[in-house]
Amino acid sequence: MASSSLALGYIPGATPAKWARIWAQRHPDVPLQLCSLNAGDAADAARAGTVDIALLRLPADTSGLAVIPLYEETTVVVVPTDHLLSAADAVTATDLDGEPRLIPRDDAVVWADAPGVVVGHRPENTEQATELVAAGVGVLIVPQSLARLHHRRDLTYRQITDAPTCPVALALPEGPQSALVEEFIGIVRGRKPGSSRGQTPPAPKRTAREKALAKQAARAAAGKVARTPGRAKRARR
Repeated sequence: MASSSLALGYIPGATPAKWARIWAQRHPDVPLQLCSLNAGDAADAARAGTVDIALLRLPADTSGLAVIPLYEETTVVVVPTDHLLSAADAVTATDLDGEPRLIPRDDAVVWADAPGVVVGHRPENTEQATELVAAGVGVLIVPQSLARLHHRRDLTYRQITDAPTCPVALALPEGPQSALVEEFIGIVRGRKPGSSRGQTPPAPKRTAREKALAKQAARAAAGKVARTPGRAKRARR
């Protein structure tokens, strides 16, 4: 593989470290550039070629992009550690009825009938919303990875068992892909070293007749070699 580089854009909360580690082991001469992206800019970055591949959450405007679904994130509610809901191991939507709920402008959870009473002020981002949760302004519904990213000692989170999940996917420009991009996709999909696409396929199995003919040819060749010294001796007499 020719020495070059590959740019992977990723949104807040996404963790491409495992893939980056495997890439570095397999291709130490080809740097994998990790580019942090705002959630709303990830698809545009892939479309514009700012990054070769974008790791993003769905739904998003993926026009002109090929999308490879990866996994579904658990949805949680972030509350202060002394909140009544913190006593439970998990909660349901009904448990959140009547709770003041913050919706940041970069909201990542698509839930049309989400419970709670929406707070009028919309924080600019999830980080600011988390600070307002700590201040007691309201609760926050986010993918679990964002709750972990913005974790504070005075906050905790609980899974909402009946909430929709948050899909995560790779997005890249439509059309033929470079060998580097194909190699990275293979790593994400768990493909082992040496099993990438384009590898020379194994030779087809021979039929019984072909095997028999091969054995006959091998025996004939061996007999010819064995007789050769005798002829050579007779020629020297």
